[in-house]
Formats: sequence, structure tokens, C-alpha cells
Amino acid sequence: MSSAPIEIHVIADSTGDTAARVARAAQAQFVSHPTRIIRHPRIMTAEGLRMVFDRMESDGSKHVAVFSTLVDDGLRALLTELCEDLHVAHCDLLGPALETLEQVSGDRAERVPARPVGIDPDYFKRIAAMEFAVKNDDGQLPEKLADSDIVLVGVSRSGKTPLSMYLGYLGHRTANVPLVRGIPAPPQLFDLPRWKVVALTIDPERLSKIRGRRVKALGAGRGRDGYAELTRIYDELDEASAVIRRLGCPVIDTTSLALEEAAGRVIELVDDRRRRSGAAP
Repeated sequence: MSSAPIEIHVIADSTGDTAARVARAAQAQFVSHPTRIIRHPRIMTAEGLRMVFDRMESDGSKHVAVFSTLVDDGLRALLTELCEDLHVAHCDLLGPALETLEQVSGDRAERVPARPVGIDPDYFKRIAAMEFAVKNDDGQLPEKLADSDIVLVGVSRSGKTPLSMYLGYLGHRTANVPLVRGIPAPPQLFDLPRWKVVALTIDPERLSKIRGRRVKALGAGRGRDGYAELTRIYDELDEASAVIRRLGCPVIDTTSLALEEAAGRVIELVDDRRRRSGAAP
């Protein structure tokens, strides 16, 4: 099978968030293909749609697909026509859903472009969880660890912060605690139910490269303490492993995991361990 890159064009009459999420979920199943997602939001006219296709590259070196969420019948028909003319694969994410509800309800969809979808029941829970993740980033409030749903631990630059923020976005109150060589972990960490805690690790050489880029971004001063040196990193990971063994928590290697996949694994581990512990959801 070819491993040519995939270029997904998201065409929407609103922000394109829905189609982009579906596109990301789908492309995660094609890991051998580098994928680029390009959004074309707020497409309300035939002229705007034609301009998108004028700019769309199709040079044969990559596979091109279109994911769309357009409610206007005329624009949907034109989009289908343009894709057929250019032999571009097309996935209409909204049309079939509208038609299904029309069939069930007996009414015709109003087809109002960019209509807000409203606030889902978990909206405020997710906002609170994101705020919690921000306040409890990098071990800032160890006394609040008991209020968390999930606690991530690991050495610096192992992916704790972005994963915490993403888990917060999904509605899980997540704190993260750095395991720093020579500095004891906060005692509150060892008082937590074991099912709450998940450790992150990363390949040492990969970590060295990530830290090296960080050192360059911050200036030479940070590099003097050996922050990016491989020998120091091995020592840090060994010391962190000792703490992780004391915590008795599972470990996820983030070296080659996408954020969404890592989040899924964390949630699955925590839910399974909580159930086996008999704790209430």
C-alpha cells in the first residue's frame, strides 16, 4: 500500500469543528500516511465554494479528500459536482443525518447555515474541568490533588500538560505532578487512591531532542544544568521509576502516541482500575 500523504479539506458553513473532529478520528486509523487537515469555514455561497476548489492542490503526490458539513442543498449539490469533476473523494457528514431526521419526523429540516448547536449538558462540567487542569498544572496545588479525577505523573516534557488540558476538555478534572530528580514528590500524591494515578514515560533519546529544542527556545542558560543531556535523562527516568513503583500506578509510553490516543488509554486505565477497586464513579 502507498504511504503517500493525505490532505483532508474540511468545508463547512460554520467553524468546521465537527468535520475536523471526525477527520482526526478517521486519520488516526491511517498512521502510515502523513495527514494534513485544512479548514475552509463559513462557506455560504457558490462563489466561495468555487474559490476553495481553485485553491485546492491536487498534484498527484498526495491523496486529497473533502469532509463537509453544509446544510444548503444547492451548495451540497455543487460540492458533490466539483468533487466528481476533480475525482476528489468526498464525505458528506451532515446531509445523510438531516435526511434521516426528516424521514423520522416527517418534517423538512430548516437548513439554516451556521445555526448554533446549543450547549450540551456536559458543557459546564468540561469548562470546570479545564479550569481545574490549568490551576493544577505542574504540581502547583498539591493540596487539591484529592479533588482530581485523574493525576498524571512523569518527568519534565513527557507530555503531562497537554494531556491534562485535553483530558480537561473531555470533562475529567486532571492534575499533573512533575517527578524531579533530587526533589521529593509531594506527600499528598501517596495519599491518593491508586486508581487515580497514571504515570507517563518517554524514550530517552526522544526526550533529549524535545528538551534540546526547549533549551534553544529559552536561551543557553537552561542548558547549563544538563537539562537535555542524555546521561542526566537516564538518571531522571530511573529515579522517576522508583517513585512510580511506590505509587503502584500503570505507565503509558507517550513516545509515539497521538494526544487523543494517549487520552483514551488514560481514561480506560482509570475507569477499569476504579471499577476493580469498588470506588463509586
